[in-house]
Amino acid sequence: MTVTIKIAKIMHINELKNTGLTDNEARVYLAALELGETSVYRLAKKSLVKRTTTYLAVESLKEKGLMRSYNRNNVAICFAENPKKLTEILEEKKKALDRVMPELLAFTNLIDKKPKIQFYEGVEAYREVFKDVLKYPGSEMLGTLNEKFLDYDNYFMSYFIPQRKEKKIWARILLPNNPKLRDVVQDEKEHFFQSRIVQSEKFKIEIEMVIYGGNKIGMVSYDEEIAIIIESQMIHNTQKSFFETMWDLLPEIKIQN
Repeated sequence: MTVTIKIAKIMHINELKNTGLTDNEARVYLAALELGETSVYRLAKKSLVKRTTTYLAVESLKEKGLMRSYNRNNVAICFAENPKKLTEILEEKKKALDRVMPELLAFTNLIDKKPKIQFYEGVEAYREVFKDVLKYPGSEMLGTLNEKFLDYDNYFMSYFIPQRKEKKIWARILLPNNPKLRDVVQDEKEHFFQSRIVQSEKFKIEIEMVIYGGNKIGMVSYDEEIAIIIESQMIHNTQKSFFETMWDLLPEIKIQN
């Protein structure tokens, strides 16, 4: 067999595999087309597929309607169906797929409606949340403040807050009655945000939460070095309603030294 013929056969086998046949099925079917009516022994020899595997490939091809066989003197004689049968099979598969496509798309819609959750770990995990906040210029960010963020003061004061102001992302913040936090938010206009203090001792903020982007929630646990972004309209709306309710109930308190 010349190199050109070998290459052509490999190409034919690959094309047959693209129709859904396995490598062995493609080899046996191509050999059957070349040999015409033949025995499994000759098919195996021609296709270079082991005889036991050739038997399996023949049975599989028969189930797919691409081969037939009959007995002649107690010997199984096989022959390939016309290659046009492949087109018919593919067309039937396409019709079957078209019939089920509406249901498959319905499942896809259900998946799309499920919350998308991104989880981050590490000392700088918190940055992923605030980096995402900056993707929504001209919007509003609602959140709570935890004094742990002061440990990362350089990032927030030198990068995040200037970027937030530049992108005109207004912030409204709820914070516990904590002297350290009061000092941070002395000049609210300068930081492009408003804050309200929750006087209750029950208001213990161990994580930071930001509500942003129209459908996202970000949560940061500095001590645990984890951050989570949840993309869900329903969760966003619910958390926003909690925030707005608390905001409306709290008086505007002027922060003093």
